[in-house]
Amino acid sequence: MTERPFSISGELTEAGHRLVQRVYYEDTDFSGLVYHARYLHFLERGRTDYLRCLGVEQRELVSADEEGLVFVVHRMEIDFRSPARMDDVLTILTHTEKAGGAKMVLNQQIRSGETLLIAAKVIIAVINARGRPRRLPETLAAKFLEGSTPL
Repeated sequence: MTERPFSISGELTEAGHRLVQRVYYEDTDFSGLVYHARYLHFLERGRTDYLRCLGVEQRELVSADEEGLVFVVHRMEIDFRSPARMDDVLTILTHTEKAGGAKMVLNQQIRSGETLLIAAKVIIAVINARGRPRRLPETLAAKFLEGSTPL
């Protein structure tokens, strides 16, 4: 049998980034459904691995120059459409809508098969190591926008 290469960080696609995760017992509440706050964890994993697949190392950015560069969530809008259950296999999709200035806008979805469970819009502030706004370097902005088509 031929093995396909597999990355625990997911993969870049024409639409952005795709990450597959399983729902475990620890992700659920007493009803057996995924607890609403756990979706934030899945979304964060999607964003973090998106950066990783783009070749963006967050630890290096904070000390890459004299100012440093850090990404922080500024605002998040989440539309809970349908619940996930224990043992479901989820697909976390992340797509860059905007990257420039001192912010990025990412659209994310969590799906179970063809069913849309979560739709989220995440506004990321770009700050320096001292917590002050700073511009996203154009080369980095281009990396986020390259090949990203709407979800």
